[in-house]
Amino acid sequence: MKNLFLSITFLFVLNSCSNQPAVEQTAESKESNEIAVLDTANAPVFKFEKEVYDFGKITDGDVVTYDFKFKNVGNSPLIINSATASCGCTVPEYPKEPVAPRAEGVIRVVFNSAGKPGMQNKIVSITANTIPSISELNILGMVEAK
Repeated sequence: MKNLFLSITFLFVLNSCSNQPAVEQTAESKESNEIAVLDTANAPVFKFEKEVYDFGKITDGDVVTYDFKFKNVGNSPLIINSATASCGCTVPEYPKEPVAPRAEGVIRVVFNSAGKPGMQNKIVSITANTIPSISELNILGMVEAK
């Protein structure tokens, strides 16, 4: 009885240890991780002069414009796919052409304060071929009633 139990246990262990696809899958995972590391090293990178702009106090109806200047400090062209704001009162404009490594660019943000009294904090989300793929800029300040 004891020998039968040992034989069954031995067969079970032997069978589970000879699982070849798991070894191949691990090798593939290791290879894809190495590729991801290489892509990260070559990825474009945003470096903004400033990520938050405080326009201070303005009067309801004023329009504020700010240029967020950036440099691509990565090793491949930076491509901005989209730039969206948290509110329709804020409109971002961004370069449609790739920004070469070590080149500079501008994301212009226009905020229309009409009908927006009080403290404001508008977020602009930029989707690009960077890691991470989404970057955020903020424009904030106080809108006082007329």
